[in-house]
Amino acid sequence: AEWAIKWINQNDSFAERLIAFAAVEGIFFSGSFCSIFWLKKRSLLPGLSFSNELISRDEGLHTDFACLLYKHIVNKVSNERIYEIITEAVTIEHEFVSESLPVELIGMNNKLMSQYIEFVADRLLFTLGVPKYYNTANPFEWMDMISLQGK
Repeated sequence: AEWAIKWINQNDSFAERLIAFAAVEGIFFSGSFCSIFWLKKRSLLPGLSFSNELISRDEGLHTDFACLLYKHIVNKVSNERIYEIITEAVTIEHEFVSESLPVELIGMNNKLMSQYIEFVADRLLFTLGVPKYYNTANPFEWMDMISLQGK
C-alpha cells in the first residue's frame, strides 16, 4: 500500500501515475498468477486455475490499456523515472515471492519466480517504449503459451 500511495497521488503527473498503474496491473501478483498456472500445468485445482485465467486476462487488459494510453501522452516520463517506478515494484514482488515460496518445488522456486518477475517487468518496459532493464529470459517456457490459450 505504501508503494501505491507513493506513486499514485495527485502530486505526480498523470503519466507517472499511469506508469505506476501499469506496474500494479502488470507486475504485482505476476508471481501469484504464475504459481497458479504452474498448478494448472500439473492438472491440479481446475476451479482455481479457471478463475486465475479470467483474472490474469483481466489484469493483462488493464496493463495493455495503460500502455496504449501512455503511448498517446505527449509529455513522457523520463526513462530514469520509469526505471525507478518499475524497479521498486519488482523489488516488492521479489520480497513477496521470497516469503510466499520458501521451499523448492519441481520446476518452481523463488529464484526462478524472481527471474520471471524481471522478465515480466522487461516486457512491460518494452511495451512502454523503454529499453529493457533486467534482460532476463523467461524461465517458464509454458507461461508463453498461457496468453495464447485464452484467445
